[in-house]
Amino acid sequence: MAVALVLLSACDREAREVRGKPLPETAVAAQTSQLFPAGGTAGPIDPRAKMYEGNAYHIAEGGRLYRQMNCVGCHANGGGGMGPALMDDQWRYGGRMDQIVASIDQGRPNGMPSWRGKLTPTQMWQLAAYVRTLSANVAKDVAPSRSDTMSATYPPTLAKPKPPTDSDPAAVKGPAR
Repeated sequence: MAVALVLLSACDREAREVRGKPLPETAVAAQTSQLFPAGGTAGPIDPRAKMYEGNAYHIAEGGRLYRQMNCVGCHANGGGGMGPALMDDQWRYGGRMDQIVASIDQGRPNGMPSWRGKLTPTQMWQLAAYVRTLSANVAKDVAPSRSDTMSATYPPTLAKPKPPTDSDPAAVKGPAR
């Protein structure tokens, strides 16, 4: 009993900042190319990335937006549809959080629409956080562990068979003749 109390007291809940600190709602300005003149390097990562990438709430909201905004129409549920694959880390316009947000905000040629004016910057960051999970670029412990649509009952294939009752129409009729 004492061991159980010690183990339970060591457990911590995830500290969630649902609202977070207010951030400037400015236009997204990220470098979206891997090519830099004279062999330069990409600029610094936007500080907002850490707030969204390691937060299960924001990732779950991004998943909801991914389905709601019909991203699945091109990128499919697992990130590998007729649009560019999101399952790997080889991305044409960059796979960093700020680069993904820039792609969502500005759109891309040949099919990717701009979501500016349709999504808030917060929603774009949440969506980018979810997209990063499709390519396993985040820690496994931040991804939501269960879907909100999961049932608490066993699926019918795993339920124990029950004998027919009088209220069952097939049992009252008997076998077909």
